[in-house]
Amino acid sequence: MEPLLCFPDPPLPQLAKALDAAGYPWTAVGDAESARRAEPEDGWTGAIVSAIEDPDGAFALCRALRKRETPLTPLLLVVDTHELAELELREDLFDDFTLARSVPDEIEARLGHLLWRTGRGKRHDVITYGPLALNLETYQAVVAGRPLDLTFMEYELLRFLAAHPGKVFTREVLLSRVWGYEYFGGARTVDVHIRRLRAKLGEEHANLIETVRSVGYRFGRARWAP
Repeated sequence: MEPLLCFPDPPLPQLAKALDAAGYPWTAVGDAESARRAEPEDGWTGAIVSAIEDPDGAFALCRALRKRETPLTPLLLVVDTHELAELELREDLFDDFTLARSVPDEIEARLGHLLWRTGRGKRHDVITYGPLALNLETYQAVVAGRPLDLTFMEYELLRFLAAHPGKVFTREVLLSRVWGYEYFGGARTVDVHIRRLRAKLGEEHANLIETVRSVGYRFGRARWAP
């Protein structure tokens, strides 16, 4: 596997930690010229660019990487909260973004998802939806950079719902699909776990799981919905 391009040089400690923990080789660069000189013969696997310390330099590098004869992809951008509004005008410069406060687990999950989509690097089975990222290999879950302390069944319920965004499931279906046909608990089991999940997601993200009156529960919206 060829190394990932990482900006700046030296990189943010949390980026280096996330990349090392995930086993990704990487090379730090300070600008587009150093990226060109350091590029391996088979090209970069992708890029992770932090706009925290030097936003102008970061976006200049992103533009240079995208204007190449073969634009570099995937490109994960790391930004601070106050820079979110500026991203709307620069969506062509990156494939995904994450916040500076994100823990290594989320950085690894989002980067792994981008690399899997482009067929590069090792495969990470992940589910991402908005601020939520679920790593199916490690059973880790984060929301907006915050790790979620979930029980096994809470994780399994959230995983099942997040894998089918926009689809409504009755309590009975959730019991059979998540707990299994041999489980003899009642529908209240689902309600209790939903309540606990919402509490752990926090007030800002609890509405990811919606109650559909007289039917059951739905996670988010279908990805193809306008």
